[in-house]
Amino acid sequence: MTLDALRLEVPDILEENSIPLASVPTLLAEARQLPQDSALQQVLTLLFRLNRSALTLLERQRVLQNFSEEFRHYAQGCQERDVPAPFLRLCDELACGFKRLLLQILQGHQPSRPHLAWCLYMAEHFLAQTQLRHYQLYLEPDPRLWRDSHLLYWLGEHQHCLDEPVAAAFVPTPANTLRGLYQQMLLLALSNPFHLSEGECLQLFGALAPLAGLARLLPWDEDDENANPTLDLTESQPCLPQDQSPDGESVYLRRLELGALLIALHEPAPLRSEPDRALLERVRQHWLGRQQRRHPRTEQSGSCQLVVGLPAIHADLLTQHPDHHETQLLDASPGGARLLCDGHLAGQVPVGQLVLVRGASSPILALVRWRYQNAEGLHLGLRYLKGLPRPAWLRRAPSAQTHPGVLQSTPAPGIGWHHGLWLPGQQFVEGENLWLQLANMNNQAIVRLPAPNLTTSLVARYPLQLA
Repeated sequence: MTLDALRLEVPDILEENSIPLASVPTLLAEARQLPQDSALQQVLTLLFRLNRSALTLLERQRVLQNFSEEFRHYAQGCQERDVPAPFLRLCDELACGFKRLLLQILQGHQPSRPHLAWCLYMAEHFLAQTQLRHYQLYLEPDPRLWRDSHLLYWLGEHQHCLDEPVAAAFVPTPANTLRGLYQQMLLLALSNPFHLSEGECLQLFGALAPLAGLARLLPWDEDDENANPTLDLTESQPCLPQDQSPDGESVYLRRLELGALLIALHEPAPLRSEPDRALLERVRQHWLGRQQRRHPRTEQSGSCQLVVGLPAIHADLLTQHPDHHETQLLDASPGGARLLCDGHLAGQVPVGQLVLVRGASSPILALVRWRYQNAEGLHLGLRYLKGLPRPAWLRRAPSAQTHPGVLQSTPAPGIGWHHGLWLPGQQFVEGENLWLQLANMNNQAIVRLPAPNLTTSLVARYPLQLA
């Protein structure tokens, strides 16, 4: 199965437009004079017909902007009382309209990134509103809503639109990027919404708005022992059940990394009300499931040294003394640790950076899983990589230029060793033949690079079979 825009669920075009578009503002103004339920039904009927009419891109965009203003108007009356059925269907029809507009944009000429980001965001927003109003009524959302939400995130990821800011003055407040809005709904779905008291669902959605963008969806790695939620972007549910092993294609699997968000919850936030703070603290326990960590973490207070980046790690393992950064260890577990560093390191340790931790015990290879900066400094969440790190050199020919690498070797009971070769990302390709030389060895071995089994934006690990 592949993900593409054509899988978006949109209504068929049934007719040429039989409603003069110039009359739409007048019809909407007249509807506002009616009682709310009648007004909503009239607005919904009008939008239903326009969504199934053949309109140009510009015509459809103007129509949807008009109906978005009507949504703002009628949403004010749906904050404190039960949601009328026509309002729930209006949210769904607006999502359908913006998905249709998105298809027209993608099928036309190359769109500008802000325009595409705006359309993706608006489609995601009305899908989120439809799900939110279901939760408000304690109704299970239709599975197709999550299927389309995942697909919009996937399109935004591939069109580089996830972090494009969008100004959208809706109530309750949505996050201002596609990434934040999508994760806002994920977190709401993970918060056991059917156990929230009446009115708390909308309150929680608004309280998540400034925080949701701090989470990150990371590529799937089957060796990752973190117990964070797992998503399959091809499924019609927010996350996979905790006891379900993913069986989909790894390219569509993600881990929801919450480290930075969990720290931000405890940051001073003058604009966060006390009820919002209490509600966030209450639902936080649900985000990681009942078993919050596979490995219990223990608070620690100690210091260690951090070596950042593959070239520096290579030099350190050769005792060439590259720069070491003094860091404070805040907590640790068999699976990872949280460190506090000086803020000036922020530019050197993006998520996905390979680091070496030197403390009282043997050096430990690790990946940066998340980061968060506040007045204390730069917090780094590390995922430990099991195995002994050793320096290696790679050449494309016996006498060619050398490239630094790190060999990660883990004993496998009864069958020798598992090896993983860390190399800079995007510098080598699967199937390439390389000459490998380890420290304290004069001979070079020819290795054929397999497909990497772990990649980040900076490094890649290739599984090797060595004699």
